[in-house]
Amino acid sequence: MIKELLKYFKPTDYLEIWLSLTFLIAFVVSLSTYPAIFKVAIAKRLMDQPGDRSVHSKMTPTLGGVGIFISLVVVITTIGALLDTKILLLVLGSLTLLFFLGLKDDLLILSPRKKLIGQIVAASLLIIFIDTRILGLSGIFGITIVPYWLSVTFTLFVYVLVINAYNLIDGVDGLAGCLAAAGSAAFAFLFIKTNDITMSTITVATIGALIPFLRLNFSKRRKIFMGDTGSMIVGFLLAFSSVRFLNTAQINSNSLYYDSAPILVLAILFFPLLDTLRIFLIRLVILRKSPFSADQNHIHHRFLQLGFSHAQTTIYIVVLNLLLIAFVYHIAHLEILFQFLLLIVVGALLYSSLFIYNWVTMKKWLSESTRT
Repeated sequence: MIKELLKYFKPTDYLEIWLSLTFLIAFVVSLSTYPAIFKVAIAKRLMDQPGDRSVHSKMTPTLGGVGIFISLVVVITTIGALLDTKILLLVLGSLTLLFFLGLKDDLLILSPRKKLIGQIVAASLLIIFIDTRILGLSGIFGITIVPYWLSVTFTLFVYVLVINAYNLIDGVDGLAGCLAAAGSAAFAFLFIKTNDITMSTITVATIGALIPFLRLNFSKRRKIFMGDTGSMIVGFLLAFSSVRFLNTAQINSNSLYYDSAPILVLAILFFPLLDTLRIFLIRLVILRKSPFSADQNHIHHRFLQLGFSHAQTTIYIVVLNLLLIAFVYHIAHLEILFQFLLLIVVGALLYSSLFIYNWVTMKKWLSESTRT
């Protein structure tokens, strides 16, 4: 009976129940793993030591990514059997590789070169075996389809960029996790609209895995960090979601998002990419040092300097990103280059709004002080 039921069962016929079950499994598994993770981290002193550049003053466990990984593995290896198993098998292999690389970095420190090689290998598995890559720029600057070698190279660059962008923004409580959850929710919506049930399942599972972690990441008594393990996993999943969404839209000219897919992806990833570009320019051009050296010049550090708490900084940035995604979604009917220009202008204004307001207020206060 069960065999017959599974043979004819189609998740698309029960999509709401299917995705609810996906979320519930990921959430429960993630939630149940953290007590054990805390015990191991404290017993073995697997803690982050506060340093000169740290925004925290206490030793904190750094194994938050372990709970995220375990919950995703459980989802993929159970209900994933009813989906596209080839994609899920490759995703699982890539996640496992990144998990062990991140875990070693969190515990013993891993060289940037080895991490880069691991990220390229993880991305290459999906590019080579299921040919999921960015085919071109969908007409932005007149570029549609590019040669195969350039497509593969650019796709690898996108994977490495997004993975490391999420690693770089993991500087205040909840920021990387909340942006990853918001990004996963946006991709889940898009994949549901395009009937990609496998990717919908992955993105919903990511949200379910992140919520228990975020509760602890915001906690003051039982705080835990995502670590490189977590940031590389969520960065990889968002990079894969981006490439998969772009690939699906670009293959079919009748796709719902054929003329807007790149802009939607850029909107979802806007803050991590903006902050990465900004920090690299500051380090290379102004400070003349390695772009990978740590400092407190990130946008989220500027919010803290303005007096925002960690939670306020995270909420403000995530709300701005959601507003930008909603804005871009509603201009998807426009010509793609115009969409791109509006994204850059509106996105830059949104993320500069608080600093512009603070500058105007300060200037006004100085002007009034001078008069008196």
